[in-house]
Amino acid sequence: MPFLAATSLYSGLTIVVLVVHVLFILWVVFGAFLTRSRPVLRWLHIGSVVWGMLTGVFYYACPLTLLENWLERKAGIEPYQGGFVLHYLDKLVYPDLPNWTLAGAAVVVCMVNFTYYARLLWIGHRGKTTLEVVRTEQR
Repeated sequence: MPFLAATSLYSGLTIVVLVVHVLFILWVVFGAFLTRSRPVLRWLHIGSVVWGMLTGVFYYACPLTLLENWLERKAGIEPYQGGFVLHYLDKLVYPDLPNWTLAGAAVVVCMVNFTYYARLLWIGHRGKTTLEVVRTEQR
């Protein structure tokens, strides 16, 4: 019985890590919408986007994938080969697409996010310049 309890614990932890992994991917893709006027969240999101792009383009092993594989082995589940996105989401969202297509999609998502941040920076910079001109004219 203790073996079954340990197996159930590891299986449950595997599911928790899987949910965290999905949430992280959603954060990378859509996190810019949550960072308005929150500079700390904005920098965390930019770091997450960079990490997501590096793992997608250079096929770095994501720590969440490694943890999930370890937990699956402990639970007696045969771990999968390859990355999280390929294993869980590829068949559902990107059926029969090569790795370079997924990497390209990762780059596009990152570029959209970086473009959004660049636009915010540009608008903020222009707004400060306009405000400084108005203050100078009022004197």
